[in-house]
Amino acid sequence: MKEAAYYEKRAEARVQCHLCPHHCIIADGKAGLCGPRRNRAGTLYSDIYEQVTSIAMDPIEKKPLYHFHPGSAILSLGTWGCNFACDFCQNWAISQAQPATTRLTSKQAVEAAKREASIGIAYTYNEPLIWFEYVLETARLAREAGLANVLVTNGYASPEPFEELLPYVDAINMDIKAIRPEFYKRLCRGTLEPVLANAKAAARRTHLEVTNLVIPGHNDTDAEFDELGRWVAAELGPHVPIHLSAYFPRYKLKAPPTPIETLERAHAIVSKHVRYVYLGNTYSERGSNTLCQRCGATLITRRGYSTRVIGLKGSRCASCNAENYIVA
Repeated sequence: MKEAAYYEKRAEARVQCHLCPHHCIIADGKAGLCGPRRNRAGTLYSDIYEQVTSIAMDPIEKKPLYHFHPGSAILSLGTWGCNFACDFCQNWAISQAQPATTRLTSKQAVEAAKREASIGIAYTYNEPLIWFEYVLETARLAREAGLANVLVTNGYASPEPFEELLPYVDAINMDIKAIRPEFYKRLCRGTLEPVLANAKAAARRTHLEVTNLVIPGHNDTDAEFDELGRWVAAELGPHVPIHLSAYFPRYKLKAPPTPIETLERAHAIVSKHVRYVYLGNTYSERGSNTLCQRCGATLITRRGYSTRVIGLKGSRCASCNAENYIVA
């Protein structure tokens, strides 16, 4: 437990948290919408500081990051809680519940990453931005140790804490769950605009990739795919990879799993605007490999989490020398 950052004290032992756009006003003894930020006698605490529910060495492709140290492994940490309440959550057992935790200090996390020959530490599984105090502390130590820091996030944070964290972050995979505001209001209990603003801030400062979970009947029209592709190309850059991921019914939402035909249709539409479009939670050769965007040569092959770098020289195509925006 640690006193939280980004909050103010109010009358009658209430506090107001400013870590994310919810700006929760929290009574004594209660928690914010995210779950682990709790008011105790007029002081806001993070109950998840140094508390880990999940730890593993993962392929970097699992984040997913396809243009950041392809083929490498990264120590991945998660805790519990989330500042969204998505009806379709794919990790609801830790985002919407409070499972058992294990204490792991920032120093221990960095030592574990070095011991496992990891490229760094990924803050993932649940929403890492609500773990702000621990992530910032650990990221600083990891940077000092020469390790990379990766965020896998919904992007729902206030500008000030997000900007404070960004200098220590080497790569981000950010969800843009839909490009329509009503989707966020109806299915996530949040708003779209802060996510888009933070995506633009991230694209200016670090390596960014975007994930869009494609849910039948909710965000899977041709118009939405086209709008998403146009927005990413215009606001983040046409070189920013997009991962179109298959949905499976695991929580409250009972939509059917995403058909491969829908993903392939999305791939074709988004690819009109964005150079690197991948398909996730499924297998499709067209949506797995990285091709040079000038000459079409295969640069990286992927089958599941088996990755082979075969056509790169640094971040450039070994055949035509074109820049392909890969951090190697």
